[in-house]
Amino acid sequence: MEPRLNLFGSSIGASFFKYINSAGKVVHDSGVPHATQELVKIRASQINGCGFCTDMHTKDATAAGETSVRLNLVATWREATIFTEAERAALELAEEGTRIADAAGGVSDEVWEAAAKHYDEEQLAALIGLIAVINAYNRINVINRQPAGDYVPGMFG
Repeated sequence: MEPRLNLFGSSIGASFFKYINSAGKVVHDSGVPHATQELVKIRASQINGCGFCTDMHTKDATAAGETSVRLNLVATWREATIFTEAERAALELAEEGTRIADAAGGVSDEVWEAAAKHYDEEQLAALIGLIAVINAYNRINVINRQPAGDYVPGMFG
């Protein structure tokens, strides 16, 4: 499979990625644990069918010490006992934030309140930003048919 176009070689693409990467860096440096950030990115990417991002974030999580058991169970986190309550709240927020079109009311009050039990306002702002950024990346890669499998941790800096 080949991508539809080389977004990295496009001046518009390069400029766009500069800004979206800056937004991602703000979230990365927030108080949300990096393991939680990777779980959220993986789950949103699975929902959106983004192989490129799923490949990237499972490999980044593995390189950061995440276990294969936890990574293998992200898609079925509700039935898995290995995620903390805080991680579960973040995963549920990510799911509802990713599936906005599926829910007439968007993110439910119950899901928001569960997340607010574990994260302060700055962390909640970071989670919202994280969900928005990964969904943007997912859409870019799915639209462009960016192939998965060749990502090496750290290759983008």
